[in-house]
Amino acid sequence: MKRTVLTILAAAALGAAEPALAHHVMGGQAPDSLMAGLLSGLGHPIIGIDHLAFVVAVGLAAAFTPQRWLSPLAFVGATLAGCILFLAGVALPLAEIVITASVVLVGAMVLSGRAFPAWATVGVFAIAGVFHGWAYGAGIVGAEATPLGAYLAGFAVIQYGIAAGVMWVTRSVWRAADPSAIQPRLAGAVALGVGAAFLVENIEGMLFA
Repeated sequence: MKRTVLTILAAAALGAAEPALAHHVMGGQAPDSLMAGLLSGLGHPIIGIDHLAFVVAVGLAAAFTPQRWLSPLAFVGATLAGCILFLAGVALPLAEIVITASVVLVGAMVLSGRAFPAWATVGVFAIAGVFHGWAYGAGIVGAEATPLGAYLAGFAVIQYGIAAGVMWVTRSVWRAADPSAIQPRLAGAVALGVGAAFLVENIEGMLFA
């Protein structure tokens, strides 16, 4: 039980050694039915290792904030807004850089062993969520209203479920909810490493494209 969170993040770290995944459950095609939209939404945050690492880190960080159930909700709500921005044709600058940098930032927050105020974590989660959600929008371009709604519902539910589950496990294992405990800080270090690997990859891609 005490190794649950570390195991999840360690798996993400191993995935970081591989090339970035396409982040499309349906093989890059827009879902054309309610079920296809739902499955695509449920799978999208999981097959993208950088996104998954951030969602797990959100749960870890939320465990040490006063509004521990609200903080992940702020992230999920922001991802919905970001996805809508993408579908509306709004371009966000350096999106992939911001996404991977957000994993590094939240990993560093957990690694620091400090309990951050709710406004700080909610703010970081919300800003990062807009960019993560904007990237999710690529998986639903061209879909009709029904699969689009199912897609949004699917990735909202899976993200909140993962973040809230990690938060609950973290608080259950470390009942004192002490952010300076070594185990959650090590998990934060793994998240930071995942983000750093992707961040370097993205920067290299920009420089040597």
